[in-house]
Amino acid sequence: MTPTSKRTSGDCALYRAVWRWHFIAGLIILPFLLTLAVTGAIYLFKDEFNTVAYANLRMVEPTGDTTLAPSQITAAALDSHPGTLKAYTPAAAPDRAAEVKILGEEGLKDTVFVNPYSGAVLGSQWDVGVSGSPAMYVVRKLHSLEYVGWLGNRLIEASAGWMVLLVGTGVYLWWPRGKKVGLTSIKATRGRPWWRDLHAVTGIYTGVFIVFLAMTGLPWSSVWGGKFYDLSYAAGLGMPDGYWSKTPTSAVPVGDVLDRTPWIMEKQPMPVSGASGGVPASLDQVVATVEQRGIAQGYALNMPGGPEGVFTASVYPDDITQERVIHLDQYTGEVLYDADLSDLGALGWAAEWGISIHMGQAWGLANQIVLLLACAAMVMLAVSAAVMWWKRRPVGGIGVPKMPTDWRIPRTVLGIAVAAGVVFPLVGLSMLVIIVVEVLLHLIAGRRAPIA
Repeated sequence: MTPTSKRTSGDCALYRAVWRWHFIAGLIILPFLLTLAVTGAIYLFKDEFNTVAYANLRMVEPTGDTTLAPSQITAAALDSHPGTLKAYTPAAAPDRAAEVKILGEEGLKDTVFVNPYSGAVLGSQWDVGVSGSPAMYVVRKLHSLEYVGWLGNRLIEASAGWMVLLVGTGVYLWWPRGKKVGLTSIKATRGRPWWRDLHAVTGIYTGVFIVFLAMTGLPWSSVWGGKFYDLSYAAGLGMPDGYWSKTPTSAVPVGDVLDRTPWIMEKQPMPVSGASGGVPASLDQVVATVEQRGIAQGYALNMPGGPEGVFTASVYPDDITQERVIHLDQYTGEVLYDADLSDLGALGWAAEWGISIHMGQAWGLANQIVLLLACAAMVMLAVSAAVMWWKRRPVGGIGVPKMPTDWRIPRTVLGIAVAAGVVFPLVGLSMLVIIVVEVLLHLIAGRRAPIA
């Protein structure tokens, strides 16, 4: 056999091995891919949905140039819903209601909507944090699979990593090599070839968007996100050194207190106020202070949690450059820390931009439409893959491509698994599990083979 024929044989074997892994990976994550795509597409339009569906709570008719003081608005809310004031969100626009979060006597937190001009209470709903409404809360939980606890987070993390590898292996399988099938346009007219062309063309045009969505979603994951978080700080690229160097801190993470905070700050400790036992600053005074510092509209002001707690104003607007977190001493009203996007390290800054684009916020409607198309493409890829599998499946089997007999391929794949395990730990782990199963099946098949 000539060197050329050996290389050709090896290339064919590698192609079959990559195809087999592409098939298995796609089959495994297909339901997760569909879930991520559909729920992600819906959540892109969270604000639009909430505004329309809950207009009776959120929208008001402007009746003047001045609104009631924050203390009057929160008093009206507490009169109708007795409890403990937890947070206050001023009206984000002249035609919007103010929002007051109250912890009721039964331990449940509600969001009360108040007309900022008249003080009339428009109604209330269960507090669902950044989701904004019970409906979007369900969509968000489905998107992250939080309904199944820690396992869901890890399944989504593994699926995101596999999505990146699926795009990479898909490009490898798509590479022309002299083929005349649909490469940049659908050339087949019907049957399985049409679905194959549709799958390939959709993937090659949208692969970069799928990789982007997968990578920008990973900071929320437990394993990959945790490692990235630690790396950011170890490299000095998370928060600047001396974040709380001049301020005493508590043991409570910022992420446990605020509905939304810069990702890179979530595990940082909350500061504490000075000498407790004094008279807390008034709500009106604190609101005036943060607004004088130019915080963007739509911010929320969280009340101090206990005698040592602080006031915290935070905002995560569509314009990510106006992202802000301000902590104030609850007794003096003094600003303890004021951080915006420019205060973050390089990786923290990049993560915030990535998350903002991922959520369709950074560039308005154009951002939403582009990602909506990417989500639609993900659905199309999943559907076309399922149809191709259905059309080629054998009777009584699932149609997994045969494992190559050349043992150089499993070693090559093992190397890929090791490399993938460094970048995506859960993907590497799942790949190793599949390799073990592959080897066992190979050995079993060898033992069953008839002896000549």
